[in-house]
Amino acid sequence: MTSSPEAAPTGSAGAFDDVVFDVFARRCASRSALENITGRWGVLVLAALHDGTYRFNALRRRVDGVSEKMLAQTLHTLERDGLVVRTVLGQIPPRVEYSLTPLGRDTSAKLLELIGFLEDRMGEVVAARDGYDSARG
Repeated sequence: MTSSPEAAPTGSAGAFDDVVFDVFARRCASRSALENITGRWGVLVLAALHDGTYRFNALRRRVDGVSEKMLAQTLHTLERDGLVVRTVLGQIPPRVEYSLTPLGRDTSAKLLELIGFLEDRMGEVVAARDGYDSARG
């Protein structure tokens, strides 16, 4: 069975084995998942959590510049997409930790490859920016 990328069936992951997802299709679920992962904060949160489990404030310090509101929204979205797990520990006061699911770990590994590649090539990026700005300035 091949389904339109606009409307995928609901159910377990195995229910999607024969579904064709197409990130270029406007209403395909894969597009919103890609946006959630590759958004400004999604990439950084997933990369940070690749190092291990974090409490909210520690993660906020690790992802420098993210507001409390944006971090909470990002974590909620990534949890909904099955990439992050939120664990409430039965302590007083309650302690909440965030970690990656197996899907989140695989995803963050790919993102870390991209981050490493980009950081290794930043000399070229800076030179290109300088050349662009000089030609237009």
